[in-house]
Parts: sequence; C-alpha cells; structure tokens
Amino acid sequence: MTEAWHETADVVVVGFGAAGACAAVEAAGAGVRVLVLDRFAGGGATAISGGVVYAGGGTRQQRQAGVADTPRAMADYLRQEVGDAVSAATLRRFCEQSADMLAWLEERGVPFDASLCPDKTSYPTDRHYLYHSGSELSFAHLAPPAARGHRTHAPGASGRVFHARLAEAARAAGAVVRVQTRAHRLITAADGAVIGVECRTLRDAPAWARLGHRVLHRWSVKPGVYLPGLGRALHRPVAWLEQRYSRSLRIGARHGVVLAAGGFVFDRQLLREHAPDHRGGLRLGTPGDDGSGIRLGTGVGAATSHLDRISVWRFLTPPSALVGGLLVDRAGRRICDESRYGAAIGDAVLRCPDRRAWLLVDSALLAEARRGLRGRASWFQWLQAWWLLGVDRVTAPSLERVARRAGVDAAGLTATVDAYHDAAAAGRSDPAGKPSGSVRPLRQPPYSLIDVSIRPRMFVPAPMLTLGGLRVDEGTGQVLRADGRGVSGLFAAGRTAVGVCSRSYVSGLSLADCVFSGRRAGRSAAAEDRGGVHAHRG
Repeated sequence: MTEAWHETADVVVVGFGAAGACAAVEAAGAGVRVLVLDRFAGGGATAISGGVVYAGGGTRQQRQAGVADTPRAMADYLRQEVGDAVSAATLRRFCEQSADMLAWLEERGVPFDASLCPDKTSYPTDRHYLYHSGSELSFAHLAPPAARGHRTHAPGASGRVFHARLAEAARAAGAVVRVQTRAHRLITAADGAVIGVECRTLRDAPAWARLGHRVLHRWSVKPGVYLPGLGRALHRPVAWLEQRYSRSLRIGARHGVVLAAGGFVFDRQLLREHAPDHRGGLRLGTPGDDGSGIRLGTGVGAATSHLDRISVWRFLTPPSALVGGLLVDRAGRRICDESRYGAAIGDAVLRCPDRRAWLLVDSALLAEARRGLRGRASWFQWLQAWWLLGVDRVTAPSLERVARRAGVDAAGLTATVDAYHDAAAAGRSDPAGKPSGSVRPLRQPPYSLIDVSIRPRMFVPAPMLTLGGLRVDEGTGQVLRADGRGVSGLFAAGRTAVGVCSRSYVSGLSLADCVFSGRRAGRSAAAEDRGGVHAHRG
C-alpha cells in the first residue's frame, strides 16, 4: 500500500507534556528530524502540576542541603512503593541514573534549589524546594530516609516553569512542534509496523477559530479540575471548533512514533471500565488526558496493564501535627499509619466501608495543629485545613460521646485508643507502624473526630490520577503486544505507558518517570533501524 503523506519526519511524538518534550529533546539530539503533535498548545498535566521531580542518590541539591542519600537507599524505599510495576533491574537503573537525570534537566534550564523543608507537608511553600515528598520517614526501618522531592524553583505551582523550560529545550534541539493537531489513528504497513499518524489539525483554520480554540481550552482547564461540570461546559466549544474547522493531515514517520499523550483520568468510559469504584475525586489532568494515546496503541494491537491503578490522595498535612492523630473507620478500627504519604492514606480510606474515615485528635494536638499552620502552608492548604479543623470536625468531652456524634462505634474507638497507648507505654512498636517520633498520647479532652472521608467536597477534594497504560519494553520503551512481541516503530512514555509509578504514587514520581521514560523512548525511536519497511512509500 502506498501512502500519500502530507509531510514526513523521522520521529513523530504525540503529546507535548514532560514525557513528549523529553522524547523530542533526545531524538532531535540524535540528529533526526522530530515532529511533535499536541491537540492543544502543549503542557498537558505537567504544566498544571506542582513541578516536583522525585530524584535522589546524591543530587547536587541533596548534597548542598546536607542530605545523605545513595541509589541503594532510594531503591530500597521505592521498592515498597513500586512493587512489581517494573523489574528490579529497571528500578535500580532508575535510581542509579536519578542524580544525573536531575543534572540533565538543569542543563536544559529547569531550575532547582537546595532549601530543605523542615516539616512534613504535602507541598512546600515558596521558601522551600527540597522535601520528603513520599513515605520515606515511615519506612526508615527498611531504608535510610532522605528528602527526594525536588520542586522546580518557581513561585506557586511550579509545573508551568518546568514544562516551559523543557519545551524551549526541545525547540532549541531542532524539534518542530505542531499544536492544535490531534492524532486519531496510527498508520501501519502490511507487516503491522507503525509508519505514520493520521491527524486532524487546525493549522489552516481561520485565525479566529485557532484563537478561540486556544483561549477556550485554557479557560476550561482549571475549572475542569475543581468544577468538572463547568469544565465540560467550557470545553464543548473547543470540541466543536475541532470538528468544524480541522482538516485531515497524514504524517509519515521514517523511524517511529512515540506516544506520550497522558493518562485517561478525563475519560469516563475507561474509568467506568477499569476503575468503577473511583468516584468523587478531583481529576488531576486536562481534557487531553482522555486515554487517546492508549487507544492509539491498542488500535494496532498493543497490550495494556495496571489500568485499574488510580492514585487517590487524602493529605493530612500541613499542619504536620496531625500526623500524631489516629485514622479510624466507622467501626473505630485503625486503618493505616498516619505518617504515610497522601496516596497511601487515600488507598486506606478507599478500602473503608462507604469510603468513610475520621482522624481522632485531642485538644492539645488540635491546638498544636492550628499553631503549625502559620507560615507553613500555601493558600490552598489553608483552605483544606480550615475546612477540616472547623467545618468537618465534631468534638465532645469523652471518646464515647465524640464517637456517637460522628457515627463511629464507641467501643471500637476506645479499644483502638487503649491499644495505641498500651503499646507506647510498654515501649512496643505502634500497632499501625507509625514511627516512634510521630506517636503522641491522646489524653486531653475534649476530643475531636475530623472527617477525612473521600467524597465530593469543595475545599477538601481528593485528587486522583491514572497510573496504568500501554505495556512497554523496559529497556527501549517499545510498545508490546499481549504475547510480548514488540510493535515495530511504536514507543510510549509517561502516563500513556506502564512505568515506575504504575502501582502507587508519591509526589514527583510521575514527572521523574516521564523524564526517564520519555528520554528512553526518544533515544530508541531515533535509533530504530527500519530497514526497507518504508521503501514503498509515496
């Protein structure tokens, strides 16, 4: 079959977030012609993220902050989080290359800083840019803990700067970026090799249509995260403009195609099919996270994995004092170690009956928590703490009465508190595994139960993102079929692919995996030897 290409490139990258930008930088750096396609203007979920990269093993910032770390310690901790999502060899390679990866980002203009955050927090303020972004302190008995959350040095949500610098690096390396162009089908040769991409583009649409598409999409992104209904309404004109004014564009790929189009947290069908129990969460992403990259792959026979893994977060900190409370379910039973990262706490709450859970604190801990907010929280963290410590809290002078007010079993709660105190008095480990430094007596009434259930709430949302994707070869990033054979000419990276964070998530691990897997896919695609596969193309 002879294809009539509108244009050709050596490597075509679908998606221009962190993974796509890194793939473009590496492929263009190898000397091949790279064309990047993005449905909108680039950035994706990366640009609205916190810009945190999970890195360790002795980064420059760690050394400057006096943080001791090794690749071995990093791998020993991450194995508890990663599980079997990737092999031990791949995880070891990820950790051994971590410090160099951060240096690679710095060389391409992404700024980082060594100011170490002294407190347990979900996201540091603009005074700190290095912090314990996962559950490292909770696993200190298994691996020496170290601060590995490297936040891009920029005010506010730092993801916009992180992506902007990578986008500049991709263009400087020679990659051509085609925005407002949506890939909807992969083109294959007779032998199944991927040789191109069929798209719809607004490149030749009226100027007003292109402007409207760009502006309306930008306006819909943040409302779409916090108010899904409003986001969908604002995005309908964007989809209409695409349908009305886009035209077909067929692009040939001499070496290969890299799929880096994000996850599927904005696709209701895929969520219902693979993760029906995940509802009520705040979807972290943009309308581009609609599973389109995954569907492009499955359309040519690719296999998927871990699509049921959705990370849902329930953060207790800041204030850091709340780690000293006890998380219980409706029966009053302890559900997990309160010092764990928000994704682990979210998983524990999801397993509770009706996804209901409460944090027990006494008057001393509550007062400390209120004092601990001063100067240690950003505006959105202030809103959550205000709601939790005020609106979603019931209080009473005894454990039995506070349990009845919250609808928690009083006998179960009393037994849990007694077991907690007895273990501490006897010098035994905490029953839920909380580090001894975070164990606090809860003996000063009145007592409070703070509702930390996962359900739709304006000021206490439960952020969520998808973790699974296309199966790939862990050495090259080549997309695999169900029988393990590779799809010739097709690679995947970021949340379109299974990767380091596809089992569980800690802050910065997704962006770190986007860089790791994006660079891998870009290098492999550029080096792909397709032989005579394309000799027949017209």
